[in-house]
Amino acid sequence: MDGLDARTVDVDGTRIRCFVGGDGPPVVLLHGGGLDSATLSWRETVPALLDSHTVYVPDLPGYGKSDDPPSGESVSIGYYVGVLARLFDEWALSEATLVGISMGGGVALGYALDYPERVSRVVAVDSYGLGGTIPGGKASTAMTRVPYLFEALWWVLRRSRYAAKLTVSSIVDRRNVTAGFVDEVFAALRARNTDAWQRFQRAEVGFDGLLTNYVERLPELPIPTLLVHGETDPLVPVEWAVRAATLIPDAEVRILADCGHWPPRERPKRFNELLLGFLDENRD
Repeated sequence: MDGLDARTVDVDGTRIRCFVGGDGPPVVLLHGGGLDSATLSWRETVPALLDSHTVYVPDLPGYGKSDDPPSGESVSIGYYVGVLARLFDEWALSEATLVGISMGGGVALGYALDYPERVSRVVAVDSYGLGGTIPGGKASTAMTRVPYLFEALWWVLRRSRYAAKLTVSSIVDRRNVTAGFVDEVFAALRARNTDAWQRFQRAEVGFDGLLTNYVERLPELPIPTLLVHGETDPLVPVEWAVRAATLIPDAEVRILADCGHWPPRERPKRFNELLLGFLDENRD
């Protein structure tokens, strides 16, 4: 990633690729699940931060160039929160701002709730963890457990650029789908297996709802929080972000028009303006 050094950090035997660079207060950027990675979500965000912040961007276990999670590990949000805690130690960070999208947003919120003394600000982008309803209902839950169905779907995605395009179009606002964006996603799909995402789905998605739902804990969050959400997000209802902003004591919400589930890539200029404005407002 331009402007950052790639490093490998060993966390209890799992090698995690991290990008680090810049100068100033630390900001940790956490990508989402599924087809995501550090470079996919944050390539437009990093350049806006480098002049004013030190940026840490890990490929979470199972994504990008990082190792898969250990065999037998339950790959839940709690697992990734534990990985982030170890990364803070490896990076020698006493405190940092956390910015997370989708699954990464759930990790950021979980870490901030468990370790508030180590988090200065939180930016949750179309975040997981703001409600318990399963997108697609019980049918979606069943699909995660049908033998070989998940693998078959991903086999198609990794071999068909057209299928990758359809998948991107189902997540982001169709007006924001470009050939270059689809090419990046298709390349990422071809470069990785789907083991971590499948294990995450099976750990987090149950017939009674999602495992991680922070709604009851959000009033405990003592940290300035910005919630950014795409108005047309088909995965996480925009109402969840609005509700979260009323529950977190020091929170604000910004809804982006003509934007789906991926604001840093769909509306990068506006997203960067909101992020930098929030960081500047809350700088000590």
